[in-house]
Amino acid sequence: MLSDTVFILGLLLKLFSVYYIFIGLFVFLRQKKRARAAPSVRFAVVLPARNEEKVIGQLIESLKLQDYPDELFDIYVAVNNCTDDTAAVAEAHGARVFECRDVKCKGDVLEQCLGELMDEDLGYDAFCVFDSDNVVDRRFLAECNDAFMSGSRVVKGRNEAKNAYDSWVSGCYAIYFRMGYLLYSRPRSAIGLSAKMIGTGFAVHRNVLEELGGWHTVSLTEDIEFAEQCAERGIRIDWAPDAVTYEEHPNSFSVSLTQRKRWCSGIVEVGRLRLGKLLRSMKGGRRALKADCVMYHLNPFAQALAFIPAAISIVLIVLPPVLPNEGLSLVGLVAAAYVGGCLGALAITIFTKTWNRRLLKSILTYPIFLASWLPLQVLAIFHTTRTWEQIDHTRDISLSEVA
Repeated sequence: MLSDTVFILGLLLKLFSVYYIFIGLFVFLRQKKRARAAPSVRFAVVLPARNEEKVIGQLIESLKLQDYPDELFDIYVAVNNCTDDTAAVAEAHGARVFECRDVKCKGDVLEQCLGELMDEDLGYDAFCVFDSDNVVDRRFLAECNDAFMSGSRVVKGRNEAKNAYDSWVSGCYAIYFRMGYLLYSRPRSAIGLSAKMIGTGFAVHRNVLEELGGWHTVSLTEDIEFAEQCAERGIRIDWAPDAVTYEEHPNSFSVSLTQRKRWCSGIVEVGRLRLGKLLRSMKGGRRALKADCVMYHLNPFAQALAFIPAAISIVLIVLPPVLPNEGLSLVGLVAAAYVGGCLGALAITIFTKTWNRRLLKSILTYPIFLASWLPLQVLAIFHTTRTWEQIDHTRDISLSEVA
């Protein structure tokens, strides 16, 4: 009976996975290159910051090195709830400081700051958003300019780790994000669907914010909530793989669990808040784009369900006198899953041309990193994380060190 349940649940999950496998096959399509355009888009670059005095300087310096005319972009550091010298450091590096009041999350910061910067007298055409621990590739704004001039309305850049070799955990993050753009954003870009709007490094044209009535998000995953709002209106998130942002990832596994718990909770919360609206919007155009977004929000529930056959299998293995064959089979499945996970991680580094022997410890532990998402997804179904917890930065890293 237990083995039959495992089989049925596993079959349902495999059927759900067929969709993602099918879409992922388009990764082999040739990626279209955008035409280079003369610089013309005027950007406001917004950096939400809360106690970021240690890293905000390097981010500002990387932005000042952009291969883009200085007169076409301004840098704003939106400080909120700071108890350190973030504002002073930002000003010392030449950024403009925007003081946010009474904010509970990053979405509140963006609502206040972007609301002010949308003033027509300021003349901004688009807005870029980065996290304070980032450094930005020199061509980021130029790539976004090319995208906007070719008709894009929202642009998501490629994320890379700036501390991939510091620990096995940060290395797993690096592999995970590369897997995300390789198997999610790249194939969807090839067939006209939206890129994965998660993480930092994106740009929004002012006409999108005008259509939405400004930036209005309430969850702790404001990027995903914003992407959902765009999907409801058929607005595509375009992918710009050459617009690269380098971000710092946790080195501690316990800190990683805290961060990813918030991510998982936020995705589920956004699904609860907006999935009904998204389904109702299917009556309009861009149905394929909207359907793909629906599948994205169903994915956490599918992953949570995957925990059930895993839990049942554990029961099987601790009852060898009753079901010895199932227990032996489970050992083989776990071993196969581990080897497959390691080979998959290795394949990702090779395919993305990022193989480095210093990533070996992360490749060997990558299956553990992937497996740790399952309990987090289950917890997110039953518990919503409401509090943002600050992640301390381990060291300051410049653009020249990572690029």
